[in-house]
Amino acid sequence: MPGVFVELMKRVPSFQFLLHAYVRLLAVFMLFAGLSYWGAILGVRLIDGAPFESVGVQVQSTIIFFAILDLVTAIGLWLLSSWGTVMWLFRSLAQVVMYSVFPMVFGRSPTEVVFYISAIALYLVLLYLAEREERA
Repeated sequence: MPGVFVELMKRVPSFQFLLHAYVRLLAVFMLFAGLSYWGAILGVRLIDGAPFESVGVQVQSTIIFFAILDLVTAIGLWLLSSWGTVMWLFRSLAQVVMYSVFPMVFGRSPTEVVFYISAIALYLVLLYLAEREERA
């Protein structure tokens, strides 16, 4: 019986592999998020039913900020670089602050707040497990 467990554990991917796969999945998500923001700027997508030109300056500047940041973050995450992870953490926390501290400007989005906090928590857990596995 212990031999079966050892064989099963050999087939399970390492936490380092899972961390890299998760970061690359985040990179794909950031790529689509950035393209979505660019779609709003170019008029392909509406913002709360309104074109980009008719929303407030605060919302316009935020959309431009995330349109650029998301694509740069996607590149950094895909390359598995430390600066990509830092930019993703900064970007995710900015979204949390945006929707929870400034709801009068950007509206409330508890779903996005929970998503970003959960994504950060999962990243930190995988990072811890990968570091612990590397030390062992």
